[in-house]
Amino acid sequence: MNHAQQAPLEFRDLRKRYGATPAVAGISLAIAPGAFVALVGASGSGKSTLLKTVNRLVEPSGGTVLFEGADVAGLPLAALRRRIGYVFQSVGLFPHMSVAENIAIGPRLVGERLPASRIAELLELVDLDPAMAPRMPDELSGGQRQRVGVARALASEPQLLLMDEPFGALDPVTRDALGQRVRKLHAELGLTTVMVTHDMAEALLLADRILVMDGGRIVADETPHALLDGAGGEIAQALVSVPRGQADRLAELAR
Repeated sequence: MNHAQQAPLEFRDLRKRYGATPAVAGISLAIAPGAFVALVGASGSGKSTLLKTVNRLVEPSGGTVLFEGADVAGLPLAALRRRIGYVFQSVGLFPHMSVAENIAIGPRLVGERLPASRIAELLELVDLDPAMAPRMPDELSGGQRQRVGVARALASEPQLLLMDEPFGALDPVTRDALGQRVRKLHAELGLTTVMVTHDMAEALLLADRILVMDGGRIVADETPHALLDGAGGEIAQALVSVPRGQADRLAELAR
């Protein structure tokens, strides 16, 4: 496999236990360059644990995570995280830092300074006015803070974007708009994206590959189209039935 075809992310027999409980139970899979993958499943199925092994927020109990062919366990942590964007539900903006300082924090930690023009560019990428750069996080709405979180994740020009329930705390209108924006950025910037979500409709609308987890294992690995056609087995179809049932009830109301 040459570098052009190298899977950006691969799990080989990955395992993580918390005491006697297996959170991740021997997962092996590769994610292709440019894929937008959604990890779905019930709470406690292992989605976030699996995602966090990539940037070493969680250290596995066994197996290997490969990032661009290299074992992440052997890579310097700062360099690894510099190449992986990470967006999470609670945003985690530093309250005592301005929007600009929050966006620039990743490069700053490795001794690089982001010019104001680059910060303006990143704000525009996430549909925010560059004039917001000097504002403090408590002056922003939840949706604006999450957009700053996305801009921060993109500041280091990562090849891989990880998102852990990134839109979970947002109202439905903001959530939908930001989801669509991230999907466009994924295509425009040539990213490989892995998103954890508990919202099956969101997964079906944004992803091109959906991994369904249950009990620390991948129980379905399908395209949205295949899932809507009935593939993936009982657990996957139970998840699909929720947005499908909602759509049917809405159609009934509209009559």
